[in-house]
Amino acid sequence: MSRGGGKGPSLKDKLDGNELDLSLCDLNEVPVRELAALPKATVLDLSCNNLISLPSDFCSLMHLVKLDLSKNRLQQLPLDFGRLVNLQHLDLLNNRLVTLPVSFAQLKNLKWLDLKDNPLDPVLAKVAGDCLDEKQCKQAAVKVLQHMKAIQSEQDRQRQRKLQAEREMEKKREAEQRAKEAQERELRKREKAEEKERRRREYDAQKAAKQEMEKKTKKENVQTRKPASSSRRPQPPRHKHSWSRSVLRVLLFVLLCVLCTLAACKLTELQHQPLCISVNTLYEDVLAALQNHKTLQNMLQQNSQQ
Repeated sequence: MSRGGGKGPSLKDKLDGNELDLSLCDLNEVPVRELAALPKATVLDLSCNNLISLPSDFCSLMHLVKLDLSKNRLQQLPLDFGRLVNLQHLDLLNNRLVTLPVSFAQLKNLKWLDLKDNPLDPVLAKVAGDCLDEKQCKQAAVKVLQHMKAIQSEQDRQRQRKLQAEREMEKKREAEQRAKEAQERELRKREKAEEKERRRREYDAQKAAKQEMEKKTKKENVQTRKPASSSRRPQPPRHKHSWSRSVLRVLLFVLLCVLCTLAACKLTELQHQPLCISVNTLYEDVLAALQNHKTLQNMLQQNSQQ
């Protein structure tokens, strides 16, 4: 076997029944592949080597029943060390272990355990106690398994609580998201209703304006037709008024002619003409009649006063 991990042909030669002794071989790593090829080697001694860690595939050696890793420099065991479910005897004396992997609790067949001379966590060191005789080492196996099971249960509970918290948080986020989406839908619905109401008001306003325009147009048409019909009716009064003005003009003209004739007959040499004599006579008769009419009015006024 070589110093680095040994692929030497002497591996099978070291097999004695079901025991394989690889102690004091100055090993830096475990020859897992070669060990896996020897399923009969249920007892493996790797003590007094230079092992700092075990490879992850070491836990595939599930045929191991007894394992001696004492007096190495192991700082930790693989996380899935609990896969070695057939392990009954485990010697970890004089290493550099501080804690054990939680999967250690799965070593349900473990009957013997030695953790002396390791810088263990104070709680774990107290649980393991001393392994000074067979009885103490058996008690150490039982107590350490119980302790690791308790840790595993607590971690499981923490994991469950964390998972539950994550689920609740996820539910809360989903509820908030649903509430937000519902609020957005409500907002869009309200905006849509407001937009619809605005368009309806605009439609009503346009319709009212159109009706008002139609009424105004109809009224204007009616008013336009009325003056046309009424303009034909006032024409006779307008004609009558024009005729009265014509008559008045004729009378004024006649009166002017009479005055001119009277003035000519009174003030000119034409007063001795037959026409002027008739005009003057008519004028004097009119004056006399007016005077008589005035005298009669005065008499009547005096009688009424008496």
